[in-house]
Amino acid sequence: MTTPIYLGSWVESANGHPDFPLENLPLGIFSQDDKPRQGGVAVGDFIFALRAALDAGLFQGEAAHAAQVASADSLNDFFALGPGPRRALREALQNLLGENSPQRAAMQALGEALLVPMGACQLHLPARVGDYTDFYVGIHHANNVGKLFRPDNPLLPNYKYVPIGYHGRASTICVSGTPVRRPSGQTLVAGTETPQFGPSKRLDYELELGIWIGPGNAMGSAIAIEQASEHVAGFCLLNDWSARDVQAWEYQPLGPFLSKNFASSVSPWVVTAEALSPFATAQPKRPAGDPQPLPYLLSERDQASGAFAIELEVLLLTAAMRDQGLPAQRIALSSTLHMYWTVAQMVAHHSVGGCKLQPGDLFGTGTLSGPEPHEFGSLLESTFGGKQPIQLQNGEQRTFLEDGDEVIMKARCRRDGYPAIGFGECRGVLLPAD
Repeated sequence: MTTPIYLGSWVESANGHPDFPLENLPLGIFSQDDKPRQGGVAVGDFIFALRAALDAGLFQGEAAHAAQVASADSLNDFFALGPGPRRALREALQNLLGENSPQRAAMQALGEALLVPMGACQLHLPARVGDYTDFYVGIHHANNVGKLFRPDNPLLPNYKYVPIGYHGRASTICVSGTPVRRPSGQTLVAGTETPQFGPSKRLDYELELGIWIGPGNAMGSAIAIEQASEHVAGFCLLNDWSARDVQAWEYQPLGPFLSKNFASSVSPWVVTAEALSPFATAQPKRPAGDPQPLPYLLSERDQASGAFAIELEVLLLTAAMRDQGLPAQRIALSSTLHMYWTVAQMVAHHSVGGCKLQPGDLFGTGTLSGPEPHEFGSLLESTFGGKQPIQLQNGEQRTFLEDGDEVIMKARCRRDGYPAIGFGECRGVLLPAD
């Protein structure tokens, strides 16, 4: 095994940081006290304030323009700039924050005006979400859920030809840390013919990767798969909270509605494609007998390097565990390598009919489960439809989420010879229904 070569930083906490070393540098929106929201970059335990850096004249040329746009109270306009300015800003940041930076003394003199302690800040949604589309590209999840409803035919014939998705509700996408209220809706109790109305009794999480769209396309034009990656601004974690009992009653014939539109939580930091490029890998081979994607979804380059090796983790912290001073317990460990379709295929398919994508649109991959029970990315799967409760270390059991439960999602990228990077956390606590 090779010894990793790290980019050393004069920001000491960045060196060996589990999420935000100098190799990552994700962007986000933060505020402190009563000050306005602004753009910043996560580095170690700090947020590098782009506005303060601009005022100090630390950026030049294309990087200065990119930093100016990214310093606003939303990253939509920065997303629209595309990969060139984003790469210029990243290179400038790594030079500024590197251990041999010639501007080190000047930056250190700025103190907390430039490097704001992350713990003293509030993090916000990175962008205004115009549209949200949730896909269904986790084939193990699709199989597992399909078996619950259609034991003899879990995957419908279109699944291996079409990146399945549906349009969700953008207005209830919330940043990590926002409490989530248990929703109410119609459910049909087994053995009855008339639905009842009330709080969901089968509240669930879904472990997903979020994709932030960068430059869009004109209405009526399609994004070719060879160019699709240029339209992706970055990535985050996404928890698509789901009311399974409401979903079971409403989803036919048009799919999810109230069961999905009450909340979707995202992590606050946008991890760029450049930060993820060392962890890009070949798309896993399709099983023998599966059809080849249609030509508009097939690119040799995308198949060779369009997937990512990202470890995905779900932890649960119950109210009782908090009271007992216990840490959150891991209940699932999966990977983005279980995606049946690549991100580029999702972008190409979404636009092929002429749909206009815009900077700040958000895609969800759908639940990314693995083939084994410890890799299942939802309680619906882990408990086999609520029939087999999971056992927690403090003696509690769960079939579905209870009020006071907090779901915490994390992601980490690892590769021999390269430092690991992470996404930060996507967390939310479940509040009782009104």
